Amino acid sequence: MTAYNYPTALLVDKAKIDMLLIGDSLGMVELGFDDTLSVTMDMMIHHCKAVARGSSRSFLVADMPFGSYETNADKALDNAVRFLKEGQAQAVKLEGGAERADTVRKLVSAGIPVVGHIGLTPQRLHILGGYRAQGRSATQAVRLLHDAKVLQEAGAFSLVLECVPAVVADTITKQLSVPTIGIGAGVQTSGQVLVLHDLCGLVVADNAVSPKFCPRYVEAGKHMLNALNKYREDVSTRKFPSVQHTYSMPADEEQEFLRAVEEEDRPHKSNVFGDTLKDEDYDGIHSSRI
Repeated sequence: MTAYNYPTALLVDKAKIDMLLIGDSLGMVELGFDDTLSVTMDMMIHHCKAVARGSSRSFLVADMPFGSYETNADKALDNAVRFLKEGQAQAVKLEGGAERADTVRKLVSAGIPVVGHIGLTPQRLHILGGYRAQGRSATQAVRLLHDAKVLQEAGAFSLVLECVPAVVADTITKQLSVPTIGIGAGVQTSGQVLVLHDLCGLVVADNAVSPKFCPRYVEAGKHMLNALNKYREDVSTRKFPSVQHTYSMPADEEQEFLRAVEEEDRPHKSNVFGDTLKDEDYDGIHSSRI
């Protein structure tokens, strides 16, 4: 399951879900971007730190964002180290097939666990022509199987299979010794992953689209919207805050406070030198002039 901040990490952890992914999908569901391409390392590290503070049992995997690992393996290693040192992640995930083998080897040789990701790879949406299922032709399916085997040989300890036909995911799972994690890949994978916001209906934007492969377990966003509308109404009609939500003070202290305010509000009188005069002094001055 994904999580992107402290409260969602607490929920995932309490649900006893084994693996928690700080996905670059946060760019879309948390930051409002159209895709994941604008997400930076600093953004990911920021969210990783928050998630780590909320998780005590789940294994934390951080997505390597677009541009953080493609240019060369050394850059990928530097950024992966940041995830473990600064973000408190325990593993990283990167997208791509056999072309990522050298990078995976580099990271694993440095002691960094790596999750591979093949099938629909959102960071390549422009090459793929959008968010489309992959491996639907025999040629594509064979290539995915090859990619999976190469990534396993390079040292990946798990593979995400996204939006591929169930038969392809089943075949890959059976031919690998490492576990597969499906998302839109059927029930035969070793495990499953979903975006928390999709699962719980947290995104209520007018243009929000729920993926075909994601069931809606609860309409949390609608419940939250109803609560906010009710709050606005109660504030406007002064139903909130009620007595039960208000602090009081002891009666004697209240009376003392009101007397002090009354005394403070009385007009101050002063002589020509600017000295404040008491009532008796003021009266005395008047009487002396009679």
